[in-house]
Amino acid sequence: MKTISRYITQWFTIVALLLAPLVSHAQVDFNAKPTDDLGEVDDAFQELFFEALKQRGIENYTRSVEALQKCIAIDDSQSVLYFEMGKNYNNLKNFGAAEDALKKAVKLEPDNEWYLDELYDVYAQQNDYDKAIKTLKQLVKYHPDYKEDLAALFVRTKDYKEALKVLDELDAEFGISVNRDFLRNQIYDATGQKKEQIENLEERVENNPDQESNYLALIYRYSESNDKEKAYETALKLLEMNPNSQLVHLALYKFYLDDNETDKAIESMKIVLKSPKIKPEAKLLVLTDFVNFVADHPEYEQDLVEVSAMVGDANDGKTLVELAQYYLTKGDKQKAIAYYNQALNIEGDNYGITRNIIVLHIDLKQFDMAYQKSNEALLKYPSQPELYLMNGLSLNKLNRYKEAIEQLSMGVDYIIEDKKMESDFYYQLSVAYQGLNKTKEAKKFSDKASQLEISN
Repeated sequence: MKTISRYITQWFTIVALLLAPLVSHAQVDFNAKPTDDLGEVDDAFQELFFEALKQRGIENYTRSVEALQKCIAIDDSQSVLYFEMGKNYNNLKNFGAAEDALKKAVKLEPDNEWYLDELYDVYAQQNDYDKAIKTLKQLVKYHPDYKEDLAALFVRTKDYKEALKVLDELDAEFGISVNRDFLRNQIYDATGQKKEQIENLEERVENNPDQESNYLALIYRYSESNDKEKAYETALKLLEMNPNSQLVHLALYKFYLDDNETDKAIESMKIVLKSPKIKPEAKLLVLTDFVNFVADHPEYEQDLVEVSAMVGDANDGKTLVELAQYYLTKGDKQKAIAYYNQALNIEGDNYGITRNIIVLHIDLKQFDMAYQKSNEALLKYPSQPELYLMNGLSLNKLNRYKEAIEQLSMGVDYIIEDKKMESDFYYQLSVAYQGLNKTKEAKKFSDKASQLEISN
């Protein structure tokens, strides 16, 4: 809840408070004779106070409380003693005692921000929203962050009217912020105030016509409300205001596709996929649409090839997997392998990609590569039975039957309740033994495979 700058300010303020008793001691005339042992009392207070700070510093909160209680017995007029006591009790999760101590500190010094802030923290930890709100209302004059906390608490207590009022005040004074917009959108979603949400965004666009984010938010809300026409108009306004905008094309390409403006749609998609400003997740959605579009309009496949070249070097494994899957649907397994390999270079621990590469090498009868890749994968995933199966199958195809039996015999032990895979293992073992002319063993495993197939 507290910003770093507030912590730093608090630290300096507390240091000043803690040093205050010492300053008064420094003003004592040490050449004068002590009267009624007052000097010794002052020394005892000072020693106890520093002991309390030391114990708190080493997180011995109970000992710190004991030292503070002795300080209070000497002089109960120092507000900082109750503040330190409250902090210790707060750390001990003794919230009742923390509240009592901090309320005493506030009573002695009602306008001390840090006393109120610690009291607010006590209430916040207990989810005592009513008391937390009451305390925040006292704190808002010190820092705008408190006012934002107040808005968040109003949202939690479903006092949406008050929350919006506070957010409006903050936006008017400090401008728009992402955090406050998040709260505002929570309120609109909870209350179904879609109209008010759109009106707020329309006002922002009108008042700040050079702010790209306002247009983008309005386009999204129009689209969400199925008002395609206004969303399209707003996107075109943004493009007119900022012809170099890249983000606007996240919306424009869809409008162009719907209106059969294919060339414009493809150009927009290319801008999105080239853009360093746009997140990989968003690019993946656009690429998916591009792939689906080309599947229905194969005459534009060259454009997809061009896009593939653009994203081929991108640090985005999901995009490369999407391209691999596209080429799979086209039957181009070799190109799919190439994109899967690029994706694997980025996502080295992705077992699914590894598995797909090996399967494709087997499909293409590239058994040397399938054996090599499955061998490498087994070093990473030594308990994956299907890797042993693919390794054994590849060895059988390479006429390396003894090695196949060794791998298959190891892998079958890792199978857990998968009769189909177990049957495949026994079939490959039968093939391996047949290759070694051991017909008896071959028949034994062939029969096992058949029995599992029947029972399955």
